[in-house]
Amino acid sequence: MIFPNPNAPTGVALPLSEVRRLLIGNPDSVVVVDEAYVDFGGESAVSLVREFPQLLVVHTLSKSRALAGLRVGYAVGHPDLIEALGRIKDSFNSYPLDRLALAGAVAAMEDDDWFRATCRKVIATRDRMVAGLQARGFEVLPSAANFVFARRPGSDGAALAAGLREHKVLVRHFRKPERIAPFLRISVGTEAQTDALLAALDAASTPTLK
Repeated sequence: MIFPNPNAPTGVALPLSEVRRLLIGNPDSVVVVDEAYVDFGGESAVSLVREFPQLLVVHTLSKSRALAGLRVGYAVGHPDLIEALGRIKDSFNSYPLDRLALAGAVAAMEDDDWFRATCRKVIATRDRMVAGLQARGFEVLPSAANFVFARRPGSDGAALAAGLREHKVLVRHFRKPERIAPFLRISVGTEAQTDALLAALDAASTPTLK
């Protein structure tokens, strides 16, 4: 079993109690929790690793540590699971780590002040974006990630995304599965980018944005 927590593309996070319930209910299955976005408001399952030997928690340094181009990540789990990963990693890993990537990873992990300040800033900007979207009639799912998942009732998601593109604002739209087609995945950027998004929505007098 493998699942992202917080989820992508919704940003919704399962509480640790729910992760524990899944582990208890699946004692004979390896459970992999992808915590790529956990630093933006989720609860990490790393604390459960000693209690549940079938649990493997994976983290990336591409998000909160800002090392997307280096393709660095790590796993936390029972020694048997880590040993198994070590045996097979060269069979499927298309991004072998070089010394520059490893040096960058070490530096990023050591700079805790920058990391915490960045996470706080992303969360604050996300809160501002959510408030702005809600003020403009959007339903926004509770997000623990560096993006939000939102829809405006009565609006077509694809048309809304296309209209925003005309205003030089790019958001992600998914046509399938159909249940998420009305939603837009909107990344949390800078304050200026948030202003641009909200300004584009305020220009909703054009037919494509209605």
